[in-house]
Amino acid sequence: MKFTISAMCSALMLPFMLATSVLAGSAEVVVENAWARASIGTSRPGAAYMEVRNGGDEPVTLTALRTDLATMPEVHRTATDEQGVSSMSPAGRIVIAPSETVAFEPGGLHAMLMQLQRPMKEGETFPLTLTFSDGGETTVEVPILGIAARGPKD
Repeated sequence: MKFTISAMCSALMLPFMLATSVLAGSAEVVVENAWARASIGTSRPGAAYMEVRNGGDEPVTLTALRTDLATMPEVHRTATDEQGVSSMSPAGRIVIAPSETVAFEPGGLHAMLMQLQRPMKEGETFPLTLTFSDGGETTVEVPILGIAARGPKD
């Protein structure tokens, strides 16, 4: 077997490149534990979940989402009224305080993926870019789990 120094350096650096790829522009934002459920075709929207942590000293504001998987990705919030009826609506801008983590999870905030361009198939991934008010962006590769998944540790 023959290895070049370049190939060996690339292999050694891969874990570090993956870890630093989730820092957003000028802010110290880290996206962790991203996941989504498989969809039934493209006629219904999908959703993605994650934790967004602000490791900086200033608040950061999540302003938009972008993915080639859906033409209308938005941050939505699920709310349940006194009668137990749940509804979803756009959440708008999400402010993340310094040293805080905002959880995107089933039954709460989530990335709503409307107008899917292809089915979300278990075992595949898709890129999801989060844009912040300071112009920073971070892209995370979201793994697609089974249709009944409850989180990345299932």
